[in-house]
Amino acid sequence: MVVSRGKTPSAQETFMQMAQAAGLRSRLLVTLGLLLLVRLGIYIPVPGIDRQAFGAAIQSGNLGGVVGFLDIFVGGGLSALGIFALGILPFINASIIMQLLTAAIPALEDLQKNEGEAGRRKISQITRYVALGWAILQSTLLSSFLLYQFAQTPGPAFVIETVIALTAGSMFVMWVGELITERGIGNGASLLIFLNIVSTLPRSLGQTIDLAQSGDRGVVGGIIILMLTFLAMIVGIVFVQEGTRRIPIISAKRQVGRKLYLEQSNYLPLRLNQGGVMPIIFASAVLISPLSLAEYIQNPAFGRLVSNYFNPTSPVYVVVYLLLILFFSYFYSSLVINPEDLSRNLKKMGASIPGIRPGKATTDYIGRILNRLTFLGAIFLGLVAVVPSVVESLTRVQTFRGFGATSLLILVGVAIDTAKQIQTYVISQRYEGMVKQ
Repeated sequence: MVVSRGKTPSAQETFMQMAQAAGLRSRLLVTLGLLLLVRLGIYIPVPGIDRQAFGAAIQSGNLGGVVGFLDIFVGGGLSALGIFALGILPFINASIIMQLLTAAIPALEDLQKNEGEAGRRKISQITRYVALGWAILQSTLLSSFLLYQFAQTPGPAFVIETVIALTAGSMFVMWVGELITERGIGNGASLLIFLNIVSTLPRSLGQTIDLAQSGDRGVVGGIIILMLTFLAMIVGIVFVQEGTRRIPIISAKRQVGRKLYLEQSNYLPLRLNQGGVMPIIFASAVLISPLSLAEYIQNPAFGRLVSNYFNPTSPVYVVVYLLLILFFSYFYSSLVINPEDLSRNLKKMGASIPGIRPGKATTDYIGRILNRLTFLGAIFLGLVAVVPSVVESLTRVQTFRGFGATSLLILVGVAIDTAKQIQTYVISQRYEGMVKQ
């Protein structure tokens, strides 16, 4: 097989390696097998629940927007009420909590930054315990909610059995995710969310095809406009996810023993979208809270207020949504990158930015660039979050309701990261072949 050494692997080379290289092939088979196992576990029922009635309540929207929103991320697991109904959600929630706590608690920050691999393993272990507690909390709330409406034999035994089944299922899914990360291809938790979102697409596509076959030209035109909007959003997400600002860096001359290392130039890459999908998830969670309160409080005045101003088609909702995305973009960016730490690390390495003095001047310079990038990234996230919903409202094509900005960002981001990991493995196989030659 002819390969282009030193270049990005071609599609032909990548597929050849996937078929022929034993290591890559085994990793792919392990990944696919574990993903299939998790998907099948969704349909193993939790005992003592009227699943059909619960699924019908979710489809009709009687259980509120929160359940429907979470059901997207577990691939219909909540509506199916299988033992994997919670899926990877407790681990994702625990990871978010640990990221916030790491920025707030100096001891955890020290573990992450200064303790190396041992510190990261300790944080991972704490994250698992937090995920266990979160799974117990979520399963307790869910079983208490199901107790008098959908339980076949209501009682304390039903709550205990349901909590044990759902918690054990969630911990098994978390273990499978870590196993995929270690022995498969890609990030396990991200691939599990990717799988769950993709599993909802066939139903939406089937409903869209049925709608198109109705013969209404307006509906067909609306479907075409919606598909073109999704395609444009995907292209934009790829460019923004891959977009970086390269800050030039110069390393000073240094002498190690008798060897003199000349001045070297490099760059510091700053991503345009530091927070990824997290700002949209946080903003969506905040805006869903008033809807949930209105459903549980059952106050007519409060319900009218929420329906008027927190309706996704309301201008107030759109403006508040954009402001929340902007706020959480800056908040999450501050957690991911600290300009002061970057400046300190550059000084330790004997590197500097041309024309910028080390120390506070470098910190301020990086901070200014980071603020501009975060603002541009937040504007893009706002467009991605709002445009599909606006187009759905204008075209009146509601078959992809729930499959919006968050789902698109996750799908594209996970696909890019997994493809990069496969390409990295192909390049390593290429150089192994060169050494053997």
